[in-house]
Amino acid sequence: MSSSGRTGFARAAVCTDRSTRSAFEDAAVSTVVEPIPRGTLGRRVGRRLGDWAPAVVVFAVGIALWEGLVRGLNIQEFLLPPPSEIVQTLWTERDTLWSAGWFTFQEALGGWLIGCSVAILTALVLARWRTLSTALMPFAIAANAIPIIAFAPITNNWFGALNQSSKMVIAAVLCYFPVLVNTLRGLTSVRPQQIELMRSYAAGEVEIFRRVRIPNALPYIFTGLKVATVLAMIGAIVGDWFGGSLDALGVEIQRQAGVFAFTEAWAAIVVASVLGIAFYTAVAIVERLTMGWHPSARTE
Repeated sequence: MSSSGRTGFARAAVCTDRSTRSAFEDAAVSTVVEPIPRGTLGRRVGRRLGDWAPAVVVFAVGIALWEGLVRGLNIQEFLLPPPSEIVQTLWTERDTLWSAGWFTFQEALGGWLIGCSVAILTALVLARWRTLSTALMPFAIAANAIPIIAFAPITNNWFGALNQSSKMVIAAVLCYFPVLVNTLRGLTSVRPQQIELMRSYAAGEVEIFRRVRIPNALPYIFTGLKVATVLAMIGAIVGDWFGGSLDALGVEIQRQAGVFAFTEAWAAIVVASVLGIAFYTAVAIVERLTMGWHPSARTE
C-alpha cells in the first residue's frame, strides 16, 4: 500500500473512532447526565387532583340545590328529605346502618369473587377454542338477558331466603357477563404479528397466553372488574329485597320505606352508595398498583 493510501486509511480510522466516541458520549449524556426534571411528581399529583375538581364542584352544587329546593319549596320529607336530615340520620343510626351495610357488602363481595372468577376462567377457555366460543356465547347472552328481579326469588328458593349464598349467586350472575365479555375481548384482540412471532420461537399455546394474550387482556379485565363491583352491590340489595336476613341492608331499606320512614331509607341508600364507591375505588387502586408496567397505564 502506498504512503498516501496508508495516510488516508489512518485518517478514516481516526474519524471513525472519533464519531464512535462522539456517539457513545451523546448516548451517555442523554441517558445518564441529563438531569431529572424537578417537580414532576408534584405536577402529576396536582393534575390528578385537578381532574377531580369538576366532580367535586358538581357534587357540592347538587347538594346545595337539593337542600335549597327542598327547604324553599317546602317539599315533605316522605317525598324527598333534605340532605341535612339524611346526614343527621346517618349519624344517629350509624350502628344499625353500617352493620347492615357490612352484612350486604359481604354478600356482594362473595358474589363478585365467584362471578368474576368463573367469567375469567370461561373467557380463557373460549379464547383457546373459538368454535366453543361461537357455540356458547348466545347462551351467555340469553342468560344475561334474564331480569334479575325475576331470578332473585328463584335463588332464594334454591338456597334459602335467609342464607347469604342466595344473594351471592344473584350478585355473581350480574358480574359474570360483563367480565366475560371484556376478558374475552382482551384475549382475542391481539395483533396477528405478535402470535406469529411467538410461534416462530416455537412457543406453545400456554406460553402465548402467558406472555401475549393475558398481558394484553389485563386492561379489559380490570374494566370488567370495576363495572362488576357496582353490579355486585345492586345484586345483593335486590336479593335482600325479595327476602333476606333482618341484618341485611336491602331488608332495612324495605322495612323503613314500608313504615314511611323515608329519611332512614335514604340514609341506608347512601350507605349502599358509599360502599359501592369504596368497592370500585379499591379495585381501581389495585389496578393502578399492578398495572404500572403496562403501556395503557403510562402517563406523560
